[in-house]
Amino acid sequence: MSKAIKSMTGFAQARAERNGWAVRVSLRSVNHRFLDLRLRLPEALAALEPQMRQALRQRLRRGHVDVTVNFEQTGESAVQVNQQAAAAYLKVARQLKEEFGAAADVDLAGVLRLPGVIASSDALSEEEAETVGEAVLACVGEATGKLEEMQLAEGRALAEDMAGRLKQIRAHAARIAELAAAVRPAYARRMETRLNELLGSVGIEPARLAQEAALMAERGDISEEVARLESHVRQFEKLMSSDGETGKKLDFLLQEMQREANTMLSKTPGVEAEALVITELALEVKAEIEKLREQAQNVE
Repeated sequence: MSKAIKSMTGFAQARAERNGWAVRVSLRSVNHRFLDLRLRLPEALAALEPQMRQALRQRLRRGHVDVTVNFEQTGESAVQVNQQAAAAYLKVARQLKEEFGAAADVDLAGVLRLPGVIASSDALSEEEAETVGEAVLACVGEATGKLEEMQLAEGRALAEDMAGRLKQIRAHAARIAELAAAVRPAYARRMETRLNELLGSVGIEPARLAQEAALMAERGDISEEVARLESHVRQFEKLMSSDGETGKKLDFLLQEMQREANTMLSKTPGVEAEALVITELALEVKAEIEKLREQAQNVE
């Protein structure tokens, strides 16, 4: 079917290393009525949020998207020891040992765990913030591209499934049209007989009885509903082949298709054999429409 349809579900990651810094950006998307961006950024990179939102909005139209950014130093510079803080802790430890005559030696590993001894990697200089920020924005672009590829792949699967269901609905509609043409005269005859039984003693002219029966049969005619259902199917297929935000339009068409199926069921008399088959086919159409609606909920 169409390669334009995108699912709103997907996951992607991108990673980059620059000047001793490693950056990772993760995107996770699920269906949503609008574009809902949730960014999780380290405090040192909070200034990047407007640029990230703008970049994402340029390429994504709908969906709840969680964006997570992590960064860390790599290599020997990954661990920075505040030697002044460590020396201060050691000095106090020795003083306490001498004062109380403690036999235990100072535990260096314990000293390294004390607050302020290991410098936080979240603290960035202006130059480092620029380097890391550039890497983050590059990763956002790369991850968004990967996310779109995944969404397009899932969109193709959705389109294939929906095309099969539309084909089934069209086949049911064609069969309903054939049966409706056959059942209408029978329904008119049955109404004429019933009216004659009820009003025969009143003395209404046979021609008038036949006319009233035909009018009642016409009220039960579902040819217009079948024609509109087929038209909605064609519009649905056309939308699946178009670019842009189609999910909301597909959902609206499915509501209209469901309305036509419900009207068919309410107008079809369930007496003749053909009418019973029409009812069964209309129920199958409703079931296919519900399945289409489940799929369309994931279309961007």
